[in-house]
Amino acid sequence: MTYGYARCSTNEDKQDINRQIRELKAAGADEVVFEYEHGDAKVKKELHMLLDMATEGDTIITLEVSRLSRSTHQLCEIINTIKEKRLRLVIVGSLTIDCRNGEIDPMSQAFLTMSGVFAELELSMIRARVKSGMRNAALKGKHIGRPQTTKDSIPPIFYRHYPSYVAGEMNISELARICGLSRPTVYKYLRLVG
Repeated sequence: MTYGYARCSTNEDKQDINRQIRELKAAGADEVVFEYEHGDAKVKKELHMLLDMATEGDTIITLEVSRLSRSTHQLCEIINTIKEKRLRLVIVGSLTIDCRNGEIDPMSQAFLTMSGVFAELELSMIRARVKSGMRNAALKGKHIGRPQTTKDSIPPIFYRHYPSYVAGEMNISELARICGLSRPTVYKYLRLVG
């Protein structure tokens, strides 16, 4: 069986994972497993499920090393799992690591590990640029983070159903559901209007 693995770090509203899925299918994936999770997240549920599900002789393909992980430590753990389970790992267009005999050649392991180092370095550089940009914006007097919620920024749908909540005709969960809001957001709005 040939599995594809695709990952984006943010939800589908911000990043389109379909490009990865199309390219993995074109590269020969019978089934594509995907998830929205940061590259250095300690737990990637779908990736772990895929590694558990794969059996000896299976192939896992992905588009880039950074799709698997942006942590060298995690990448080494994934390589060990690939070796122990006698799988084949294909990084489309760059590297194939065939561990179906239970071994990995030293050059392939070194290249994959170095690719992981660069993926981790790239993430660190991105984070440093973001922090620098935030400090610079703050020095210029710009507000960093989400805009502060005020009574005027509360959506009209909340105000439409708020009298029913006050009258005891619905509870917080019902108010949240009807307004399409989370319960913490409803609590925040209630504090502002109360």
